[in-house]
Amino acid sequence: MSGLEVSLRQASPIPLQVEFACAPGEVLALVGPSGSGKTTVLRSIAGTHSPAQGQVRVNGEAWLDTAAGVRLAPHRRAVGMVFQGYALFPHMDALGNVMAAMGHVDPSEREGRAHALLAQVHLDGLERRRPAQLSGGQQQRVAVARALAREPRVLLLDEPFSAVDRATRQRLYREIAELRQSLAMPVLLVTHDLDEAQMLADRLVVLHRGQTLQAGTPEAVINRPASPEVARL
Repeated sequence: MSGLEVSLRQASPIPLQVEFACAPGEVLALVGPSGSGKTTVLRSIAGTHSPAQGQVRVNGEAWLDTAAGVRLAPHRRAVGMVFQGYALFPHMDALGNVMAAMGHVDPSEREGRAHALLAQVHLDGLERRRPAQLSGGQQQRVAVARALAREPRVLLLDEPFSAVDRATRQRLYREIAELRQSLAMPVLLVTHDLDEAQMLADRLVVLHRGQTLQAGTPEAVINRPASPEVARL
């Protein structure tokens, strides 16, 4: 099957009982309160957390299959990740930050590709600025360009807009909505903001205490919650 397939089980330290799939080009939002296991799920996909049991498959390839003893190292998983705190290199300019993710690209092609990616996220002319010289929204765009520079097979967004003000957030929502039309990979968005999920995601997965409570379109989950617990969340 093409796309991302995830099934995770563990009792501790954070309980997990999660199952979902995300098709190429689809945006799936993991929604739930703090401590519901959202970031642990992302880390399990990226390979920085090893759940006790489970599977992560991308386009049919096993990145994790505990029953078969498969646990690919993080650097062998083609994941693009955008964090809440940007995680940019402060001593590098925007262009350098994007090129730093291009270890797999021929050195002669890196600068041209980095320029193209920065243009794609509306940062033309700001390539030589360091993170301290950029606004929060601009830094987040550099982080998105850097994630795409890895040519990922899955794009993971971990609360990517929570560090910017509301006006910047609205602008980034529009840009991500526009950008996603050209992305042919599964996109997983972690958020506690239902409005954000409703605006950007094709489907939601509601998590609570590490467990999938409901999955469906934003409209279906919001208008027809499967349980009083979902309605409360």
